[in-house]
Amino acid sequence: MRPFDYASPTKKEQVSDLLASTWGETEVLAGGTDLLSLMKDEITAPKRLVNIKGIQELHGVHLGKDGLAIGALTTLAEISADPHLQREYPALAAAAGDAASPQSRNLATLGGNLCQRPRCWYFRAGHGLLAQGKDGKSLVLQGDNRYHAILGNEGPAYFVSPSTIAPVLIAYGATVRILGPRGTREIPLDKFFVIPRNDQEREHDLLPNEVVAEIVLPGKRPPGLRAGHYEVRQKEAFDWPYATAAVALVMNGSTIRSARIVLGHVAPIPWISAEAAQTLPGKAITQATAEAAAAAAVGPARSLGHNSQKIHLARVAVKRAILQAAGGAA
Repeated sequence: MRPFDYASPTKKEQVSDLLASTWGETEVLAGGTDLLSLMKDEITAPKRLVNIKGIQELHGVHLGKDGLAIGALTTLAEISADPHLQREYPALAAAAGDAASPQSRNLATLGGNLCQRPRCWYFRAGHGLLAQGKDGKSLVLQGDNRYHAILGNEGPAYFVSPSTIAPVLIAYGATVRILGPRGTREIPLDKFFVIPRNDQEREHDLLPNEVVAEIVLPGKRPPGLRAGHYEVRQKEAFDWPYATAAVALVMNGSTIRSARIVLGHVAPIPWISAEAAQTLPGKAITQATAEAAAAAAVGPARSLGHNSQKIHLARVAVKRAILQAAGGAA
């Protein structure tokens, strides 16, 4: 690991002044579960590390007039154990409790989970975010792509968004507050994730001198809301999912009034499936309606050559998330 300067601000207003305006010059340290690995592998070599752990305003779950705010430094373990989230947003609490391992959940933060870099092995081996060789051709298309994108994979980005929490938050309609030199801006969380088109772009709508401050949800869930979350992993223990699905259904009695279906680990961004959502309104939750929505969700999917199994697994995740929502959990 290369030498670097170290700063530890105690107020959120101090952070932007400590961050550079160019990617790679500085990095933000929260839980450190991803950043330290990137630094050890020299994927990033910042000249300054800005430790934000001491900023108390970015910790905890707070219910205010604007909704339910979850600080970016709140750990996944704290989210899974929070009584208000367990009552109002149990699918989020469950997803946080399923993520990674107990050791990681006690360190990993919400902001870090949303901002973590792709787990693509070409990127982690130093070949860049778009994993292109010296000839400009994609290493992913020419090589082992069994864990890569099946949706939104027209290129040149083929990695998958690694956040296990983002799909559930997006299904619930969360927004993200971002702190920068000009103050705070707020955008829908689904707009926070972007597909880069060149090496100068990142996978998040975040400037080098900005940080995620908090995630905001409605203070109370809408009447009739049912939600489900399902992950398909190769093994039950600590592992990255093949595919995940988060479903939020607004019910009118036993009939679906509206639906939002978000897939994870299948595209460079958390993937909102309008095709699947359009199959559900006006229908009851049954095996048949769940299967039809799941088939619609993977209708646009395309294998890269070695990842066709992900299409089937994503379909299974959507179907089971819908049926889980039928159980009545919100």
